[in-house]
Amino acid sequence: MLQEISITNFAIIPELRLSFHEGMTALTGETGAGKSIIIDALGLLAGGRGSSDYIRQGAEKCILEGLFEWPQQEGFEELMEELGIESDEENLIVRRDMSLAGKNICRVNGHIVTLANLRRVGSYLVDIQGQNEHQELLQPESHLFLLDRFGDQEFQKKKRAYEKAYEEYRELERKVRKIQQNEKSYVQRIDMLHFQQEEIAAAQLQPGEEEKLSEEREKLSNYQKIVDGLAISYSILNEGEQSSLDGVGLAVSEIQSIAHLDTEYESIFDNIQSAYYLLQDAVGEMSRQIDLLELDENRLEEVNQRLELIRQLKRKYGESIESILAYYEEITEELNSSDFTEGQLEKMENERIQKEQALYQQAQELHEERKKIAAELQTSILQELKSLYMENTEFEVRFSRYPNGRIERHGLDHVEFYITTNPGEPLKPLVKVASGGELSRVLLALKTIFTSEQGVTSIIFDEVDTGVSGRVAQAIADKILKISKCSQVLCITHLPQVAAVADYQYYIVKKVVGGRTQTSVSELEPSQRENEIARMLAGSEITQLTMEHAKELLRLAKKTDSKVK
Repeated sequence: MLQEISITNFAIIPELRLSFHEGMTALTGETGAGKSIIIDALGLLAGGRGSSDYIRQGAEKCILEGLFEWPQQEGFEELMEELGIESDEENLIVRRDMSLAGKNICRVNGHIVTLANLRRVGSYLVDIQGQNEHQELLQPESHLFLLDRFGDQEFQKKKRAYEKAYEEYRELERKVRKIQQNEKSYVQRIDMLHFQQEEIAAAQLQPGEEEKLSEEREKLSNYQKIVDGLAISYSILNEGEQSSLDGVGLAVSEIQSIAHLDTEYESIFDNIQSAYYLLQDAVGEMSRQIDLLELDENRLEEVNQRLELIRQLKRKYGESIESILAYYEEITEELNSSDFTEGQLEKMENERIQKEQALYQQAQELHEERKKIAAELQTSILQELKSLYMENTEFEVRFSRYPNGRIERHGLDHVEFYITTNPGEPLKPLVKVASGGELSRVLLALKTIFTSEQGVTSIIFDEVDTGVSGRVAQAIADKILKISKCSQVLCITHLPQVAAVADYQYYIVKKVVGGRTQTSVSELEPSQRENEIARMLAGSEITQLTMEHAKELLRLAKKTDSKVK
């Protein structure tokens, strides 16, 4: 249910905040006062396409905000989870900002969403019935959708299962067609990926391996230089009658004998002694390294070959071992997800045929169910039309198949509504025979039938009573009132009969303030409702008789309301 709407700088509305109630609310006022502007704002909050033309002259942007009760329809919680929108289990706040710069920001409970997702959310919030819905009735392709809405939960479950199976079939069909059309190049690519996968796997590369091998090659390539450097250094430091190490040792002894005489001598002694110990360690390590040194020419060849292999793999697959391994993971994943193996095309084609046969059977079952639903819908619509003074109407749901018996996403059926409003005349397509007033009544009949099933929180009727008057107008009023017992109804109307049955009535007026035109809205008290309905009856001049008629309409509306309850 819509609880509140806030509108800022939208068309000729500078600022407006309206609270709404359960039941039926009529929105009335002079033609051009801005009634439809409010409905336009609701349409935009429900995901309708916007335009900078909606922004009030002189403003940089317009802001629309709606407060709704949290919808309870099946599937809404799943949609919120998908969009990552948290529930407070009470309210849903929808906001839309549109700027002259072209920015269009949509938010649901503070989360920014795309316009497409706002439209998905909006389908659970409001159902706007107006000229577009008349157009829907005039589009035969929408008749199947309307028929299916009349089906029960079991039918909807079967339809969803069929649609899922259809998508799986189409996906398999696309894969088979792709392989058939590109079989040669596809096979070549798979073979190439297998070769690359095997080549990289056989190399058994390790992260950091190239750096270690390069370091080892450097040492192996400089073996003689290393041997000479270590041997000569060792000889200088530790061989001969008076080695360098012995000389440093003698210096340590000499300086030690005078170190106590001066702190500077003591510092010299400490430094020479430290150097002596360090040289001893270095000589020992050189001796150990000389003992370990061994020229392994085979190993050098192995290292060079390994580095050359890595170089070739880098040239083919990446700039480093890490990037080669990443590429290996990528092609492995592609191969694992590939549907093509030896004989797989034939297997997939057989699977496609089996799925097609099973899908056709499901579509045939849907067709049989739809025929039963069509019979029920025909009966229900004729009953509703009879109460709308179209008792001589004949209505029929006619089925046909798609060309060549092909299967579509919705099954085998093409559906179109046929009608005749004149006894003795043959039934013809609804799009060719219904007048504006008749379309309004057919639409209202459908809406009356579907309301309890849909569960949409707010239904908006935008002048669906166009083209009717007298007792038909009263019948339409009664129908809209009946719908309001299942869903909140907002109704823009010029008919006093419709306004009279509303639980609440808002008066919309256009006036000039400070040289600018703006729309304002006020909720009418009972006495004000009498005046407004009298105006709707008589126009500009309201007489005592008109006032009595208005009071009578309101009194009769209360009686009707008690019966409907």
